[in-house]
Amino acid sequence: MSIDQQAITEDQWRQAELIWNYHQMRHELRPVDVAIGLGSHDLGVAAHSAALYRSGLFPTLVFTGGNSPTTAMVFPRGEAVHFREHAIALGVPAETILLEPDATNTGQNITLAREVLSATGIHPTTLLLISKPYMERRSFATARKLWPDVEFLCASEPLEFDDYLKSIGDEKLVVDMLVGDLQRVIEYPKLGFAIEQEVPEDVHAAYESLIRVGFTSRLIAS
Repeated sequence: MSIDQQAITEDQWRQAELIWNYHQMRHELRPVDVAIGLGSHDLGVAAHSAALYRSGLFPTLVFTGGNSPTTAMVFPRGEAVHFREHAIALGVPAETILLEPDATNTGQNITLAREVLSATGIHPTTLLLISKPYMERRSFATARKLWPDVEFLCASEPLEFDDYLKSIGDEKLVVDMLVGDLQRVIEYPKLGFAIEQEVPEDVHAAYESLIRVGFTSRLIAS
């Protein structure tokens, strides 16, 4: 039986949860100039962006993202477009949302969103990145590399690991993504794509263990 057909073991669950916790920055939120909602397969990003807007944390929200192989069928008009529509349905005024519909990776999310803001005369000094829970650290490291003169905070939907697994409905896919994002946290600084982040020994050991047993579908060639 392949790992795609196997239930995740208790040890694998604990290792994945360790990586899940590492990925989250746990920043204390405060008002910022702008928020950027990073496109993905997870519509919870749009919902949480709407909730944070309603709490008064920012006056302007940018949704960024085109499509990827995992989102083209779910969001056929693009991630940012669908996120914007969902946020408007949740009460965010349309005029407060800017749209960046072309980005296909995290670096482009940051650089193209910056261009959209600049074109409207907005030059933030503080910015909130809103992402999937396990993408906080990578988005932070990428943004700090590409836009070093801005202070970044990170936020994501406040879900426990088990609740997130249930919400996605595919344990193998979620663990693959956790492992893939950690690989990028480790490798991207060497390529100049992100700032370096310290990875604790226990997190790195969990990462290597999960790779050994086949959680590899989201790894990049190194």
